[in-house]
Amino acid sequence: MSTKNRNQLTDNLLTLIKSLSSSEKRQFSLYVMRISANNDSKFLSLFKVLSAQKEYDEPAILKATKISKDQLSNVKAHLYNQILTSLRLNPSKRNIPLQLREQFDFAMILYRKGLYQQCLKLLDKLKGQAIAYEEKNIGYEILDLEKIIESQYITRSRNNRADMLIEQTNELTYLNNIASQLSNLALDMYNTFLKNGYARTDEEAQEVSNQFFKSLPDYEMEKLGFREKLWLYQAYLWYSFLTQDFVACYRYATRWVGLFEKNPHLVAVHPVFYIKGNHYVLEALFYLNRTGQFETALDRFEAIMSNEAIPDDDNIIVLSFLYIYSNKLNLRFMKAEFSGAEDLLETIHKKLNRYKDKIDEHHVMVLYYKIASYHFGAQEYKQCIFYLKKIINSKTSKIREDLMCFAHLLNLAAHYQAGMDYRLEALVRSTYNFLIKMNDLHEVQKAIIAFLRNLAHISPLEIKNEFKKLHANLSQFENHPFERRAFLYLDLLSWLESNIQDRPIAEIIAEKVKKKLSEGLR
Repeated sequence: MSTKNRNQLTDNLLTLIKSLSSSEKRQFSLYVMRISANNDSKFLSLFKVLSAQKEYDEPAILKATKISKDQLSNVKAHLYNQILTSLRLNPSKRNIPLQLREQFDFAMILYRKGLYQQCLKLLDKLKGQAIAYEEKNIGYEILDLEKIIESQYITRSRNNRADMLIEQTNELTYLNNIASQLSNLALDMYNTFLKNGYARTDEEAQEVSNQFFKSLPDYEMEKLGFREKLWLYQAYLWYSFLTQDFVACYRYATRWVGLFEKNPHLVAVHPVFYIKGNHYVLEALFYLNRTGQFETALDRFEAIMSNEAIPDDDNIIVLSFLYIYSNKLNLRFMKAEFSGAEDLLETIHKKLNRYKDKIDEHHVMVLYYKIASYHFGAQEYKQCIFYLKKIINSKTSKIREDLMCFAHLLNLAAHYQAGMDYRLEALVRSTYNFLIKMNDLHEVQKAIIAFLRNLAHISPLEIKNEFKKLHANLSQFENHPFERRAFLYLDLLSWLESNIQDRPIAEIIAEKVKKKLSEGLR
């Protein structure tokens, strides 16, 4: 085994062990101890040592166990597989797909033992469950095994059985093919969004549209089941996000969630999709600025997360944290509440630290941007800059381009507000070069860059007039189909108004929220 592979195995094993809860560790020990020969096994000794280590310490392992250096790689590989086997047998981890797969394995054993009638009886029951729980891939495998038995003329089955199996196979083939194409399309749209963010020009929007409809398969809506509709709504959701059609985003996110409400037995089977669907309902409402609906939906989302149908595993816990706390910050922006969030921010920091090995860097940076925006609204500019630096100085390529662009722009505004004028010229230059490099210098960015470039030459007596000019210039882009994306990240107009009126930005935003509510535009 190469050094690289050995290191990867070590990292994977240690990460897996650290992810185990106390009950899972007990389950593993009981699983191993059921076989008396394992009492003194080398992999169990390795497990005990690694469980106590905070960082991998090979000399300590060799000293505390009877494992030689030459044996260590094989013992680690064996331990890794044994832990996964134990988790598979853990009742709390035995979800529907795992149970169906296990039963199919049993059917295969019966077939190989020549117990064909027992095998067919189990397969028939299993096929109904697979279809009911939208596990159509294993449903196809079940049909394949049924056809193998039928083709051997073993069962002397009823005359129309072959026709029935062919019809069922054709139906599942069609649905599996449609699901595959729609899932590919949804993933392609999501990948495009993560890489580039929203479409920036008519040309980009048209390119996305061509890409989407070229890959969208022909389908008959009445033939689609839960799984196929789920992928269809996801694909349309990401297409709508890319083209900034947030009304359509809300429509498809609502349909996505509605699928689960019509099929509540599938919530426990696909909890991640159910959670994500609810999150995207909130995301769409945030961009539509529907504060009342958003707050109601957020309360509902928190209630959903306490539903017994939602499994209590690490993946769900991390997603719950990301979505609930990200939206709690969004609600504060919508209501212009830029004070009193100390406990909320402290909780976010604690959970980020706790789940740091389970959250990808892009989602961490999104949270940092929201935290920075909160501090900007609270006029805590140095703290705002602190979090923006984490984004700007990040070396990862996984951060969405538009997020990085607006982090640079907010950083400029924060430095100006903090009175750190001595750094503005260099920052303007570096931001300008960055935006040019990213091909993201559009009208809103150009106007801000030009304004900040001239700051050093503007008399303090004229500064308000310059703010007014910039405000008038930017106002024309607030509802522009592509330029408006700048206002999704930073309320530029409210920032300018706060400087023109010498008032805190939080007051300006709060007045706009109050006016909107008084007009009944909830």
